[in-house]
Amino acid sequence: MSTTATMGEMANSAVEFYPKGTRGGGREDGGRGGGDFGVTLKELRELMEFRGGEALQKIQDSYGDTDGLCQRLQSSTTDGLSGDPTDLERRCQAFGQNFIPPKKPKTFLELVWEALQDVTLIILEIAAIISLALSFYQPPGEDSESCGNVAAGAEDEGEGEANWIEGAAILLSVACVVLVTAFNDWSKEKQFRGLQSRIEQEQKFTVVRKGNVIQIPVADMVVGDMAQVKYGDLLPADGILVQGNDLKIDESSLTGESDHVRKSVDKDPMLLSGTHVMEGSGRMLVTAVGVNSQTGIIFTLLGAGDAEEDGKEKKAKKQDGGVAMEMQPLKSAEGGEVEDREKKKTNIPKKEKSVLQGKLTKLAVQIGKAGLVMSAITVIILVLYFVIDTFVVEGHAWVTECTPVYIQYFVKFFIIGVTVLVVAVPEGLPLAVTISLAYSVKKMMKDNNLVRHLDACETMGNATAICSDKTGTLTTNRMTVVQAYVGDVHHRLIPDAGQINPRTLDLLVNAISINSAYTSKILPPDVEGGLAKQVGNKTECGLLGFVLDLQQDYTPVREQIPEERLYKVYTFNSVRKSMSTVIKLPDGSFRLYSKGASEIMLKKCSYILDANGEARSFRPRDRDEMVKQVIEPMACEGLRTICIAYRDLPSDPEPDWENEGEIVTELTCITVVGIEDPVRPEVPEAIRKCQRAGITVRMVTGDNINTARAIAAKCGIIHPGDDFICLEGKDFNRRIRNEKGEIEQERIDKIWPKLRVLARSSPTDKHTLVKGIIDSSIVEQRQVVAVTGDGTNDGPALKKADVGFAMGIAGTDVAKEASDIILTDDNFSSIVKAVMWGRNVYDSISKFLQFQLTVNVVAVIVAFTGACITQDSPLKAVQMLWVNLIMDTFASLALATEPPTEALLLRKPYGRNNPLISLTMMKNILGHGVYQLVIIFTLLFIGERMFNIDSGRNAPLHSPPSEHYTIIFNTFVLMQLFNEINARKIHGERNVFDGIFSNPIFCSIVLGTFAVQIVIVQWGGKPFSCAPLNMEQWLWCLFVGVGELLWGQVIATVPTERLPCLKEAGLGLEPGEEEGEELAEDEEEIDCAERELRRGQILWFRGLNRIQTQMEVVSTFKRSGSFQGAVRRRSSVLSQLHDVNTISTPSHVALSTATANTSPAPGSESSRKHAHRSLTYTRAHTNMHGTWTCSI
Repeated sequence: MSTTATMGEMANSAVEFYPKGTRGGGREDGGRGGGDFGVTLKELRELMEFRGGEALQKIQDSYGDTDGLCQRLQSSTTDGLSGDPTDLERRCQAFGQNFIPPKKPKTFLELVWEALQDVTLIILEIAAIISLALSFYQPPGEDSESCGNVAAGAEDEGEGEANWIEGAAILLSVACVVLVTAFNDWSKEKQFRGLQSRIEQEQKFTVVRKGNVIQIPVADMVVGDMAQVKYGDLLPADGILVQGNDLKIDESSLTGESDHVRKSVDKDPMLLSGTHVMEGSGRMLVTAVGVNSQTGIIFTLLGAGDAEEDGKEKKAKKQDGGVAMEMQPLKSAEGGEVEDREKKKTNIPKKEKSVLQGKLTKLAVQIGKAGLVMSAITVIILVLYFVIDTFVVEGHAWVTECTPVYIQYFVKFFIIGVTVLVVAVPEGLPLAVTISLAYSVKKMMKDNNLVRHLDACETMGNATAICSDKTGTLTTNRMTVVQAYVGDVHHRLIPDAGQINPRTLDLLVNAISINSAYTSKILPPDVEGGLAKQVGNKTECGLLGFVLDLQQDYTPVREQIPEERLYKVYTFNSVRKSMSTVIKLPDGSFRLYSKGASEIMLKKCSYILDANGEARSFRPRDRDEMVKQVIEPMACEGLRTICIAYRDLPSDPEPDWENEGEIVTELTCITVVGIEDPVRPEVPEAIRKCQRAGITVRMVTGDNINTARAIAAKCGIIHPGDDFICLEGKDFNRRIRNEKGEIEQERIDKIWPKLRVLARSSPTDKHTLVKGIIDSSIVEQRQVVAVTGDGTNDGPALKKADVGFAMGIAGTDVAKEASDIILTDDNFSSIVKAVMWGRNVYDSISKFLQFQLTVNVVAVIVAFTGACITQDSPLKAVQMLWVNLIMDTFASLALATEPPTEALLLRKPYGRNNPLISLTMMKNILGHGVYQLVIIFTLLFIGERMFNIDSGRNAPLHSPPSEHYTIIFNTFVLMQLFNEINARKIHGERNVFDGIFSNPIFCSIVLGTFAVQIVIVQWGGKPFSCAPLNMEQWLWCLFVGVGELLWGQVIATVPTERLPCLKEAGLGLEPGEEEGEELAEDEEEIDCAERELRRGQILWFRGLNRIQTQMEVVSTFKRSGSFQGAVRRRSSVLSQLHDVNTISTPSHVALSTATANTSPAPGSESSRKHAHRSLTYTRAHTNMHGTWTCSI
C-alpha cells in the first residue's frame, strides 16, 4: 500500500505545479473544468489516485458504477465517442489534450552565448580587444627613434590609421566561427526535435468511435474515449477497465514493483499511463490524459512541463536536458530507483558517448595538449627574441613613452601563440561527428530505419553478430494455411468444405472464430485483384483466412457471441505458447476452445475427431505416429504447425477457472494445420551481404526446430556442408548450465561461435544468448551484437544488445521503447542498410581526421618555425581563422556527407579497439604534410627571388601586406583544397574522384571555398593581410595545389608495410577502460577535465591502497599463515576503491595461495618484472587460483 500512498502524495503535490494555459493543460479553473460534463477534471484526478478496492468503492459512491461514470462523460461502453470534431474539441478544452509539452528549445541567442564560452575563442577575443585599444593609442613625442627599430616603417606607407583593422578582423572572424557553430547546434537540435515528434506521431492506439474500431495517434485521444488495450501495449493515458480478459499489467515504471498486477473489472480496474500490458486484453474508459495522467504528473514534477511561472520551479530551468521529453513513460522496467534516476537524468544533460566518441575525445585531448605546448613555446621564443634583440643587442633602455609600442608587440606575439593553438585544436571533430550522425540519421529514415539513439547508428557499423527473429523479419509475415490434417486425412492442399464432416467443420469454424482476438480480421483488398488485408495477429489472420477458404464466414459467429459474452480467456503468452477461450453453452455447460504450437497442444489431447466427426481416444503411441507422419513433414517444408482442439466442461460443479492446468487438458483435437510464411524475396541476398561483411547472422525463433532449419536454409543462414549447430531452447539451456542450474560463460563459449539457429526459444534464452556473446572473451575483439525483436518480452534482449532493432509494424510499444532503431518496414534488408550507414559514419570521421590532421601538422609547424626564425608567423591570425573555418566547418560538412557505397560491405568490421587513424591514414597525413612543408618553407625563404618580389620577412609592426606572404597563404589554402579531394579515400585507393559527383554538397563546398579564397586574396586587403596577386602568381599557386593530387598518387604507391616507423593513433579504450565503461553504464558521462580530476583522486586512493597492500603482504609473510584475513581485508579495500573507480583502469591485486619458490625472490629485479607482468594478467585470471601477484 505504501507505493499507492506515495503515488497519491505525488499526485497531490503535483496539483500546484499544474501548468495552466498550456497546450497540454485544461481550464484555468481546475475545479470547474468539467464544462457541461457531469464530472470535473479535479474529480477525475482525485479518482485516479485510488487503487484496488478503494477505487471500486469510490466509483460506486460517486457514480454508481463504471457505466454511470461513462454516461456522465457522455460516452458509451460499446460504441465509444461519436468522433464529432466539436465534441472532441470541447473535451480537450475541459480535460486537456493527451500531450505533455516538451521543454522550450534553446533560442539561437542562447546557442550563440554557449558557442562563445569556448576558451580559445575567449582568449582570442581578449587579445583582439587589447590590440584594438592599443592601435588607437598614439605615443606622445614624435621622437620614436628612441624605441629602437621596432617602430620604423610603421607610418611610411601612410597606413598608420589602419592599425585597428587587424584587431577588428580577428573579432569579425571569431563572430563568424561562433555564428556557424551556433547555427550547427541549432539545426542539430531542430533535427532531433523533428525526430522526436516523428517517433511520437508513429505511436498510434486503438479506440472505438461510432462503434468502429480505429487507430488514432496517441495525441488525439481524449477523456471519454473507449480504448482497446492488448498484449504489448504501452498505455498512453489513465483509464478505468470496462471489460478485460486475463489482463496483467507491469506497473514497475510507476511503482517500482516488478510483479505483474492482475487487473479486473471487479477487483482493480485502474489502468495508469506509462504502464505496460504484459498479458491479456480489454477495453478501458479514458479518464485522464496529458499532464493530468500519472506519467504527466510525474513529468510535471520533474520540470518537463513548462511550469516556470511557479516560483518554486526556478530549479527546473537549470534542469535543462536539452531534449524534448517524449510522451513516453519513465524508461525502465528495472524497478524502484526509476524516479530518482529519471530526476538525475533531467538534472544533468546526458551526452551519450559511443565507442567512436570515446576515441575522438581521447584524440582531441591529446592533440589539444600538444597544441598548447607548441603555442606556449612559440610565445616564449618570440618574447625572448624580441627582448634580447631590443634591450641587449641594440642596447635600448625601456622608455615610458615606448611602453604602448612594446605592449603592442607582446600582444601581437600573444595573438600568434593563440592562433597556433586555435589551429592545433580540432574543434571541428565534434562538429564532424554531429553532422555525420545527423545526416546519416536523416537519410536512414528513407531506408526505413528510424534511429532513436544517435550513437546506435555508428555502433551498427561495428556489428559482428545479428540475432534476428524469423517471423516478419526474415519472412513476409503474411500467414496462409496451405496444408491441413483433419478427420484422419492429411490434405496437401486446402480441402473443399464437402470433404469435411459437417460437425467437424462447425467445431472448426467456431474454434477459430471465437478463440482468436476479435481485433484480428481480414478486410477486402485496397486494390482490386490484390491480396486481402490482414489486420491484427498474423497467425490468427491465417486461420481466419482458412475459414474463408472453406467457404465459411467467421463474422456471424462473432456477432452471435460478442466479446463481452466470453466467459474466460487464457490469452497467448510466451510461457503458455497457446490461447484458450471458454464460452457458456445454452444448456449451461461450458466449452473450451484451444489453439497453439502442435507439439505442446497434442500432449494435452486425449481424443481426436475421426472422419465421421466422432471423438476416439488419442494415445501417446498415436501422438508419436502423428508427429512422424504429419508434423515433421510439414515442418521440414518450412511450415508452422498449429493444433486446434476443444473440450466440454460440466456446469455443476463449476470448474475452478484459476487452475489452468486442470482445465486445459484432456482436449479433443479437431485439426492440425500447416501455415506458410514465405521468406521475403530480398532476404537471402541481404544475408549474403552480411556474411561477406564479416557479420554472423543467427536466427532466434519460437518455432519448431524443423521449420526453423528449413527457413534458415532458404534464407542462406545455414549451408549444407558447413559446420554449424541448430538447437532447441531446452537443449541450449541444458548445455549452458552446470549441475546447480547456473549459467556458465565457459559453456556458452563452447556453443555460440557455431550456433546458427535457436528454435523453440523463450525470451530469456534470447537474452542469455545475447549476453553470452557480448561477455565472451574467447575472441580478441569483443563482439558487437545487434538484435531484432517485436514482442513485449524481447525488451531485456533489446536493451542488453549493443543495438536493438524493434519492428515498426508488428512490434509492441514495449519493444519499441527498449530499442535503439525502429525498422519501419520490419524488413531484414533494412538492417543491412543500417550497417552500411554505420560504417559510413566511421569512414566519414576518418576522412575528416585525415584531412584535418594534415592541416594541423602543417599549420602548427609553419606558424611555430616561422615565428621562431622570422619573428612573425607567415600565416596571420585572421588567415589562420579562415583556414580553421575551411578545415573545421566546411570540411566536416563536405566529408561527413559522403553517401555510403556497397564497397563498405566488402570489408570486415573495424572492431571496438581498432585505432581511428590506421597506418595507411598515418602514411597519407605525414606524406602530404612533408609535401606542404617543403613547398611553404621554399616559398618563405627563397620565394621572393623566385617571383622577383619584395621579401615579406622581418616586416615591422603594421606594415602593409606583402605579395610574398600572400603567395604563401594562397598556396597553403589551395593545397588544402586539393588535399580535401585526396581525403575522400582512406584505404589507399587510387581513384580519389570516384563518385565525387554523387555528393553535391562536397562539390559546392570545394568550389565555394575556392571562390571565397579568390575574393579574400584579391580584395581582402589589410584585414586579411593580403596583397592582390597577378595571373602568373595565381597559376603557380594553382599548379602547386594540383601537385597535391599527383603527390597523393606517389604516396599510394608506397606500400604501408615498408614503413615500420609509422604508429597508429586514436586507439580505442584500453581493456581496463572497457570495464570502466561497463561499470558506469548507468552513470552520467564525465567531461575530460572532470575525468582528469577523478583520475588524480583515483591515483591518490591507489597510492594509499598499494602501501596498505604492501604492509599486509609483509605482515602476511611474517605470520606466513593466515592469508584469508589479508584477502578479506583486501577485498573490502577494493570494494571501496570500486566506488570511486568508475573511469580509470582498475588494477586489482590478486592474492592467492602459492608457495614462495614458484615466484622469484622478493625484492629482486626479476620479481619486480614478474609483479609488473602479472598485473596485466590479473584481469584475465580473476577466477583462477594459484598465482599470487601484487602490484608493488
